[in-house]
Amino acid sequence: MKLETLAVHTGHEIDPGTRAVSPPIVLSSTFEREPNYAHDGHIYSRSSNPNRDALEKALAMLEDGQMAAAFASGQAATMSVLHALNPGDHVIMPDELYFASRGLLDAHYARWGLQASYVDTADVSAVRAAIRPNTKLLWIETPSNPGLRVADIAALAELAHAHGAVCACDNTWATPLFQQPLALGADVVTHSTTKFIGGHSDVLGGCVVAKDAASEMAQRIRGYQQMGGAVPSPFDCWLLLRSIPSMPVRVRAQCASAKKIAGWLMGHPRVEVVRYPGLPTHAQHAIAQKQMSDFGAMLSFEVKGGAQAALAVAAKARVFIRATSLGGFESLIEHRASVEGPATRTPQGLLRCSIGLEHGDDLIEDLRQALE
Repeated sequence: MKLETLAVHTGHEIDPGTRAVSPPIVLSSTFEREPNYAHDGHIYSRSSNPNRDALEKALAMLEDGQMAAAFASGQAATMSVLHALNPGDHVIMPDELYFASRGLLDAHYARWGLQASYVDTADVSAVRAAIRPNTKLLWIETPSNPGLRVADIAALAELAHAHGAVCACDNTWATPLFQQPLALGADVVTHSTTKFIGGHSDVLGGCVVAKDAASEMAQRIRGYQQMGGAVPSPFDCWLLLRSIPSMPVRVRAQCASAKKIAGWLMGHPRVEVVRYPGLPTHAQHAIAQKQMSDFGAMLSFEVKGGAQAALAVAAKARVFIRATSLGGFESLIEHRASVEGPATRTPQGLLRCSIGLEHGDDLIEDLRQALE
């Protein structure tokens, strides 16, 4: 079956008790055991819940993995991967990645001895040079946040495996619709399900999908999820499962508008740089063509004049909403350097755009009046 069909049906089994087409929300925190205290199924909702089971089944299907672990946020999902490592291990991370992921490593995991190197993962030779004898994890974020660099997943996964390391890929921006990292060689995939999978800006969540459920990494992640308890509520799981069937249609429409807007921005005299992997001018366009079926609904552009000029453009937006996050049905515009704070590495003139479901022409007109 195609992904669209699987997205509608996986995890959406008919409820055997009521014959309800939409699954019920199971709010119980505990479940009855047999008289001899044996159990067949759920025990306690920190460990498992019917709604979480259904969501994890659907998430594993989307990425064609053997196991999915759902978390209360994307950051909790990232933490589960880092927690699966040992003190003294070395990780290679992109030098451009979600700033809170870097904050986790620098402010928290460095204290118990996890070593990190930040490298341009679009440059395979730079990654190769950064590998150490104790390198255990190579983390890829492609396209990257907020500059939309593209890393060659297959080449980096092969490099990681040659040195006994795990390759993890954050697939939040590309979505399973446009990119399949496990098929390209990655061992685990992470998502902030808050974003395109949720798609409605009304639920927080994250997940890790593993290619091999029996792998040590997958088993450690599952153990951290069940014992640590950073799990989504049954209602959060229900909301995410509700959103998955519409995800392919939503993201295709958002992507179509993003391509149109990126092309229009290229010709505007006040725009210095447009960052979108679907543009032939993008530095890694050829790699994006090789590993992505389409180029996503995220773009960024730099306004001539730096921070003040970019902030003035964002302030004049009327259809785009000035807000943090991405992947919802509404279009968002964000001056990323302001959000990231004094330690930001993002160019001061850069505006990050999450393209929603409004008509593309209306979004172009909004940017036109804001820029002019």
